[in-house]
Amino acid sequence: MKSFKTNIPNTITCLNLLSGAVAIWLSFQTFDSVGGLTPLQWAFIAIGAASVFDFLDGFTARMLKAYSEMGKELDSLSDLVSFGLAPAFLIINKMASEGEPMGLTLVGLIIAVAGALRLAKFNIDTRQTTSFIGLPIPANAIFWIGALAWMEAHGYPGFWITLILVIVFAWLMNSEIPMFSLKFKTWGWRENVRRYALLIAAVLFVSTSGISGLAWTIFFYILLSVTSRSHSDAADEKDNN
Repeated sequence: MKSFKTNIPNTITCLNLLSGAVAIWLSFQTFDSVGGLTPLQWAFIAIGAASVFDFLDGFTARMLKAYSEMGKELDSLSDLVSFGLAPAFLIINKMASEGEPMGLTLVGLIIAVAGALRLAKFNIDTRQTTSFIGLPIPANAIFWIGALAWMEAHGYPGFWITLILVIVFAWLMNSEIPMFSLKFKTWGWRENVRRYALLIAAVLFVSTSGISGLAWTIFFYILLSVTSRSHSDAADEKDNN
């Protein structure tokens, strides 16, 4: 019975991995549209599905008390595929489609390497039990969905701007910046003000800018995390004085 319960969240984790693999496959496709959506848009949906499965596997494990070391390792491997490799290949193929030399497009792989380093650090960092140190890798993938949607709507910004974004988000994932978790322990406003603010902002950004609004949502998440930390530090300093 215990083995059966343990395999439920692990199965959901495998669906996360499968969704990420499908997103990678879609990044190489050139068909016009299926169901009115382009390969890039279907890839966005696949990564979105991976995010849902990533939430559900942890939720199910907590609900069933079905934790396992295998599940922890499988979760990291799946996240690397769905939120590290998948956006990396989407970036690479976007740059290639804009005529960038093949060698230059490989800078997109920096995201995959940074994602692997971020996940490895997360697995051994005891400080990240209730919050994060550095940008979570799913947030990185969500940003790139929004950024690539913006490029589709407004045009490719060029190699150097893309490279700067890649380097900045690779650094953010492995930075020492404290960032809050989106997991709700209670539904009260005071203890969840940042979470509610982010959810409201996400709805506003997406409703006004479409999928591109996801990029602005992640920027807002980073800003909320940094400013909240600054206010906390200032309050601590005041108390100490």
